[in-house]
Amino acid sequence: MTRQAFCSMSTRLVGAAAALLLTAGAATAELRIGVVNIAELLDEAPQAKSAMQHLQDEFAPRQREIVARQQELREKEETIQKDLAVMGESERRSAERELRDGQRELARRQNEYLEDLNLRRNEELARLQKSLLEEVQAYARAANFDLIVSDVLYASDAVDITAQVLKGLEERFEAGPQAADQ
Repeated sequence: MTRQAFCSMSTRLVGAAAALLLTAGAATAELRIGVVNIAELLDEAPQAKSAMQHLQDEFAPRQREIVARQQELREKEETIQKDLAVMGESERRSAERELRDGQRELARRQNEYLEDLNLRRNEELARLQKSLLEEVQAYARAANFDLIVSDVLYASDAVDITAQVLKGLEERFEAGPQAADQ
């Protein structure tokens, strides 16, 4: 699920829930409502930064391999262009065929790399979104909130709980993997 789809879905659900709670609860008690900026949490949470660094480290060898292969093909193309006048017809065709085959193979590797990277990025994003949602829910329960919304057009600082949730995420991250599983 993409960040936009997640936010869009949560906005619709929260809007409907807010309308129900506001109409049903207005007569009985004052609601405790908070606002959280999910995009900010995705950008600032140490879990997000760690996940992106992990992905970068995981895919760096393949990226270096692709860059090296691109450089080899560039050098090969320059050599062919430079030696074109002294090459025989069959030698020229053979060199051009090898270059085209190398370019096709490189394009295939690049596509595989991008597909794998996007797949892993989506997996990490889904895991991260789940973790953020759990942290928001835990904070809301602990602070006795009735409703937490995200993706609002305006919210005063008095109801914005993003900083508090981010602090919880930072504490959990500093505590290590065992705290993240609790």
